[in-house]
Amino acid sequence: MAQLPQVPLGPVSVTRFIVGGNPFSGVSHQSPEATREMLDYYTVDRIKGTLRECEQQGVNTFLGRGDNHIQRLLREYWNEGGALQWIAQTAPERASVEANIRQIRGTGAVACFLHGGMMDGIFRKDAPDFQEVRDWIALIKELGMVAGMASHHYEFPLRAEEMELGCDFYMGCFYLSESYKRGELYLDEDRDNMAATIRAIDKPCLAYKIMAAGRNDPEEAFSYAFANIKPTDAVVVGVYTKHRPNEVAEDVALTVKYGSEAGAKG
Repeated sequence: MAQLPQVPLGPVSVTRFIVGGNPFSGVSHQSPEATREMLDYYTVDRIKGTLRECEQQGVNTFLGRGDNHIQRLLREYWNEGGALQWIAQTAPERASVEANIRQIRGTGAVACFLHGGMMDGIFRKDAPDFQEVRDWIALIKELGMVAGMASHHYEFPLRAEEMELGCDFYMGCFYLSESYKRGELYLDEDRDNMAATIRAIDKPCLAYKIMAAGRNDPEEAFSYAFANIKPTDAVVVGVYTKHRPNEVAEDVALTVKYGSEAGAKG
């Protein structure tokens, strides 16, 4: 098995394929039926088994929500010898972002980023309060984690950089930039625009929803992603092994094929 390429995220080294947690939390971005199916399939034992499979395939990082469900299962996984490091997303349903950040650090995250939907909402306000964003980013760093923010709109990470909010990295969603008012539309122009934003930002970026929540062909999705992000960036992809039992190995192989130095040159 070829070794997965890694890139730096601050002082942390992450594989260019990071396993995402949306399917583990029943976030299908498809239909209520698909969401229920994911929730029924992904028991805690099955999630831990998937994380162990990721380890066996050379993945070293998991990205998931900072809610009680994910934090509890990660404790079990680590107590049983699991070794994946955790990049945490703040949970937008929590009353206090600050308290959530502190809990995330207490559980053991190496990095933390502000939820994309929350950040999009702040940027779209008539008079947004960016001081609270600066305070949250500063707190993440103060607690010893790498700090970032996510967004579904390609303009917002660029604005964050211009305002010097303090982010160490960005999470860039390949879709939903312009379609947020019309439902979940997966438009090619959104993907192209976010990829251009990722290339324009010098800091590390993690591209997510590259598969359009299961709508895209994996070969095309990984090929496009690695051809259009920087060599210092990575992708975050959730896996749903009920219908694709070899999905982890397949995604790792695609990352090696298109995300390694040799793949990039090819």
